[in-house]
Amino acid sequence: MGILHLVPTPIGNLKDITLRAIEVLNQVDLILAEDTRTSGKLLKHYEIETPLRSYHMHNEHKVLQSIIDRLIGGDSIALISDAGTPAISDPGFLLVRSCIENEIDVECLPGATAFVPALVNSGIPCDRFVFEGFLPVKKGRQTRLKKLQEEERTMVFYESPHKLLKTLTDMMEYFGEDRQVSVSRELTKMFEENIRGNLKEVHESFSAKKIKGELVIVIAGSTS
Repeated sequence: MGILHLVPTPIGNLKDITLRAIEVLNQVDLILAEDTRTSGKLLKHYEIETPLRSYHMHNEHKVLQSIIDRLIGGDSIALISDAGTPAISDPGFLLVRSCIENEIDVECLPGATAFVPALVNSGIPCDRFVFEGFLPVKKGRQTRLKKLQEEERTMVFYESPHKLLKTLTDMMEYFGEDRQVSVSRELTKMFEENIRGNLKEVHESFSAKKIKGELVIVIAGSTS
């Protein structure tokens, strides 16, 4: 049996990769990458020449069995995403579950995940929190937000630039304009930005600028 290694990759700054991650990526027989072009830049930067194969949400069901067959045959394989830890709002769960069902060892390395620095530097309580990832775009969106109205723990969401203002508007409707929030953009990069305040203030701040980069929203839980 081979081993499946889940290897976190930098969320922006290429220096944010562990020595162990580089070692594993050099030693495995194959690297599965969400986008081979994006991951190819990282591997080239660290002179890693391990073969690369595409593995993403559109092909994971189709290629899953062939990957399991290689692991059963003795190959060691690393799974990486474009940024951060695999399976956190990225492909990985299906492969891990299948490995467990086939008694294949799974090893997950610690490393970069976007929501951790966003949560810690938000100024919002982080001793108890719930990670919600991306909100549904259409179906189920209102149901999810309504369900979270009474959530007392800090909530963490991911969002894309073109949907941020709509999401903040929806949050104002369900959580109230005065709910404290922190929005982090371009984490670990040169133009990292953390905007804090209540929902109305943060919405106004982003309404006045062009929004770029992936975002993390950290919002305080209900106190009522």
